[in-house]
Amino acid sequence: MLVVQKYGGTSVGSLERIQNVANRVAKTKKSGSDVVVVVSAMSGETNKLIEYANHFSKTPSREDMDLLLSSGERVTAALLSIALNEMGLKTVAMTGRQAGIVTDSSHTTARIEKIDPEPIKRELEAGKIVVVAGFQGISKDGKVTTLGRGGSDLTAVALAGALGAARCEIYSDVDGIYTTDPRIEPKARKLDKISYDEMLELASLGAKVLQNRSVELAKKLGVVIEAKSSFNDNRGTIITKEEDIMEKPLVSGIALDKNQARVSLRGVEDRPGIAAEIFKALAQENINVDMIVQTIGRDGKTNLDFTVPQNELERVKLIMDRFSHEYESIDYDPKIAKVSIVGVGMKSHSGVASKAFETLAAENINIEMISTSEIKISMIIDEKYSELAVRSLHEAYELYK
Repeated sequence: MLVVQKYGGTSVGSLERIQNVANRVAKTKKSGSDVVVVVSAMSGETNKLIEYANHFSKTPSREDMDLLLSSGERVTAALLSIALNEMGLKTVAMTGRQAGIVTDSSHTTARIEKIDPEPIKRELEAGKIVVVAGFQGISKDGKVTTLGRGGSDLTAVALAGALGAARCEIYSDVDGIYTTDPRIEPKARKLDKISYDEMLELASLGAKVLQNRSVELAKKLGVVIEAKSSFNDNRGTIITKEEDIMEKPLVSGIALDKNQARVSLRGVEDRPGIAAEIFKALAQENINVDMIVQTIGRDGKTNLDFTVPQNELERVKLIMDRFSHEYESIDYDPKIAKVSIVGVGMKSHSGVASKAFETLAAENINIEMISTSEIKISMIIDEKYSELAVRSLHEAYELYK
């Protein structure tokens, strides 16, 4: 049986922690499994490298940054391989290029185009543990590329799919997926299983354990993920196909995203194409627009509200200035939050939305915007009430049970 294990930055954040990972990997190997290990850079290493680059330039080339930032994962991979060798195990450390990971040429945000599994398979057949530097690959023109945020998770899932691994274990400092953030609601409960679609929603809505790109790829490739902690031996949370989950809960989790800002346009010229022009301009700057609400036009005017990431607000303001002739006034509100309810059980049950609205009303929390999908309800509220909203909804849906 082949197992792919990925260890995040906190799991390899010191030499002692790398030794702890080596002990875990050795235990898996000695149990009879073949092992491919994907590692992140040691915690803080990537930020340190960015600071080094910014010492010389505030706008270094993306190509140079890829070469620089990929070194962090290579250091970890080499150190882990050395530790395992010292324990008497046969190992080999590989860069993304040596592991056969081919990407497009989008430096710092590359996408994996294909994986040649043969280099890793040869080493596994020789009885070796393969340690791969995550977050990186090689473009078709031979340049080092990095995969962007969550890139090491993506590396692990992609390799698990290409190699036909039995499972992909993602290790971090959190021992699974919880019904909500335990720091906000101490009664949050760890989930045994969750579907790809639910995990995608939670990841995109602010849950930090997994990035949605890696979950999307796992769903596409049919890779079963287990999210677990590298600091204990507790069972983690399995992310798998919906049909592999016997009892589908009405609500699986509550997500909170405080990185939100609301843009409100008043008196917009109500003509065909105006919304397309505004959102095309935002898309061209790679700004992700989330929730959109447009009121019915009157007297040739309409109102348009939408949300964007709070850390993109200054860029959004510059873009909206270009459309100042199209609206009477504009308002920006960065002090909002998005609270979301996620659950595959919503597909076959009514009353989920009404309970959410009643719960927030009972706490005198006003809902400013609402967005729904088949398995999700998202609400924009005042940021100062966000944690109260999470705790109230968690209680209302009895997620602590």
